[in-house]
Amino acid sequence: MFHLVVCVSGGGTNLQHIIDRIADGTLAGVSISRVISNNPGAFALERAKKAGIEAACVSPREFETRDAFYMALVDCVKEAAPDLVVLAGFLVAIPPEMIRAFPNRIINIHPSLIPSFCGKGYYGIHVHERVLGRGVKVTGATVHFVDEGMDSGPIILQKAVEIQEGDTPEVLQRRVMEQAEWKILPEAIRLIAAGRVRVEGNVTHILPDGTQGMA
Repeated sequence: MFHLVVCVSGGGTNLQHIIDRIADGTLAGVSISRVISNNPGAFALERAKKAGIEAACVSPREFETRDAFYMALVDCVKEAAPDLVVLAGFLVAIPPEMIRAFPNRIINIHPSLIPSFCGKGYYGIHVHERVLGRGVKVTGATVHFVDEGMDSGPIILQKAVEIQEGDTPEVLQRRVMEQAEWKILPEAIRLIAAGRVRVEGNVTHILPDGTQGMA
């Protein structure tokens, strides 16, 4: 079995799609060992409990320093012994200690076509506001490995989404989720679990079916 830890700060729609793809057999041989949130009010925790998945909250408000919070977060992830850590709308900068503990074993979903509209300040609805404000014609989503930079790790999968006349940030956000995020995040997990993603420097290679590589 290939074990995931999923970290999420909000509603958990991407988490739900991972749960659904495990249930329908798309992610055969994959299980979620633990869902972790920094937000005690995150609906993602309820989604996890409903699916019979262990849910844990590690809130920075419970710690005197940021370093203490980071230490507790890393410990919570390590305790679950995941094969892969999935950041599915996790609005926390990942500490270097976690990246060193899970090299090329942490992935993130970002709601734009990296390297556009990414980095500091680009998260959630703000990404779509800036996309529309710039007037680009195509946006999308990216799944990438997490390194010590901001949205700078090796790209695994991307999917483009066309912008339509009259789009609002909220409408565009929903379309990017439906047409891109909910498709490429489970697919990236499937490929990694099958050993079909190999990293060379800052470039990933998707190996043909029936072959295996090391992420």
